[in-house]
Amino acid sequence: MNNSRFQDFELPSTGGKNFKLSEHLSKTLVIYFYPKDATPGCTTQGQQFRDHFAEFNACNTEIFGISRDSIKSHENFKAKFEFPFDLLSDNEELACKLFDVIKMKKMYGKEVRGIERSTFIINKEGALIREWRGVKVDGHIPEVLAFIRSL
Repeated sequence: MNNSRFQDFELPSTGGKNFKLSEHLSKTLVIYFYPKDATPGCTTQGQQFRDHFAEFNACNTEIFGISRDSIKSHENFKAKFEFPFDLLSDNEELACKLFDVIKMKKMYGKEVRGIERSTFIINKEGALIREWRGVKVDGHIPEVLAFIRSL
């Protein structure tokens, strides 16, 4: 992992917006990839980011969740669990490829292509400064917050 600028990308976002990485570099960014809206682990992860949102905000940090689900699915997921941050739709796997999060995974004994739960921190210069791959939800969000506070 080098400290050079991360490649800019643009994705549709909840709230009828478009997210462009380069337009969000006034803050530290937490970009987390998750497999699927409204599944148990992804719901818990989103709720934990929601529950710590004010603490991230106090550290001048924005949070964005990304999966391959549609904006309609994201809007429902966000509304149901009152997420205060936007979810980005990557159905063409543009950001998934940039961050290399598409992996072969075992699901019910079968090999399937999917998103490996991962979290990335991008600083105000646009550099990737920390990554977690193959994330287990339990204890992860406090670890991310502790890293942000250490900056």
